[in-house]
Amino acid sequence: MQKTLIANARIVTEDGDGLWGWILLREGKIAAIGAADQPPPPEAETARRIDGAGGWVLPGFIDLHVHGGAGCDFLDANEKSLREITRFHAAHGTTGMLATSLTVEKSRLDAMLEAVHRFMASPMPYAQLLGVHMEGPFINPRHKGAQNPDHIVPPRPDWLDEWTSRYPGLIKIQTLAPELDGALEYIERLKHHGIVPACGHTDASYARMMTAADKGLRHAVHTFNAMRPYHHREPGTVGAVLTDDRIMAEIIADGRHVHPAGIRLLLRAKGIANVALVTDAISAAGMPDGEYTLGGLSVILRDGVARLRDSDHLAGSTLTMLDAFRYLVREVGVSVPDASRMASANPARQLGMDRLAGSLKPGKRADVLLLDASLGLLRVWIGGTEMDTLDQGHGNEF
Repeated sequence: MQKTLIANARIVTEDGDGLWGWILLREGKIAAIGAADQPPPPEAETARRIDGAGGWVLPGFIDLHVHGGAGCDFLDANEKSLREITRFHAAHGTTGMLATSLTVEKSRLDAMLEAVHRFMASPMPYAQLLGVHMEGPFINPRHKGAQNPDHIVPPRPDWLDEWTSRYPGLIKIQTLAPELDGALEYIERLKHHGIVPACGHTDASYARMMTAADKGLRHAVHTFNAMRPYHHREPGTVGAVLTDDRIMAEIIADGRHVHPAGIRLLLRAKGIANVALVTDAISAAGMPDGEYTLGGLSVILRDGVARLRDSDHLAGSTLTMLDAFRYLVREVGVSVPDASRMASANPARQLGMDRLAGSLKPGKRADVLLLDASLGLLRVWIGGTEMDTLDQGHGNEF
């Protein structure tokens, strides 16, 4: 496999800084990283050399919550759609992702799990599917958001047992409402199977959230959206997420789902280490304005904003991780290294794969992005192989 040396760039290392220097990729992994005044190892003499031109080298983005893109949905449950979704998001810096479901019939959930299982069993040409995020169907109708109310059901341990028996290790996160009957026992069951229990589309009180966290709840889906809000006498779901360090909080940074001040509040309460950037992107991501479907519901995309037909309810997003990352830096005021941590290292840690990916360190998988100084994406490497899917130009070779 070809060796690649990227030099003359700011490397966002595992320590979180912007080291001015170089990075060497070899055989699908990061071989070495060094400062500009430190010569690369002799093997770099035979490497393909890329001039970073003063830009940024980041770990590839990992999206824990994404439903689709390029006109396709993971619930399509076919190889063509999975290829298109992973191709589209790879072109915007995502190198790993969780195929995320919706509240639909069990037969469609079964079909999606089977399709993702088959897809992951063969070499994946674009962004790597790391597993499945089951969003629903065990949610509260009061905060259903853009989930189909016709298919909301109470927690079903028998479904979980069937899924984990048939596809061990495939489901990585499951979202449910902790206040539902049987939810606390279900959370314990998720924990037993090594699945991260997440709260979302929930009306859980602060007290119920604390009990759920004691049982194993460790994740909050699209924080502030579709959950009981904060009140100073009943802190609710939001209050629990903001104050409990056991819970990692997702955030959709598109300027529509959460005000920039809300994101700053979240970061001050949780700290950079406990926030994960996600897209919640739907099939309309990357597509022109028009009508789309989401879990059987009609969605209208207008000026890049997706809403349920005849409603003001947002229906997921058309966001990419690259645009979310830029929004954090440009509009919220987050540093590039900190935004990178929320887009890569924190998601990897939540999935228990931070020893393999999510940051730039010798020995880790070579999922690497090269951005210019203005945060334009120039190149993407997944497992050391450069993608040819980018719409933008390339950096200079030297």
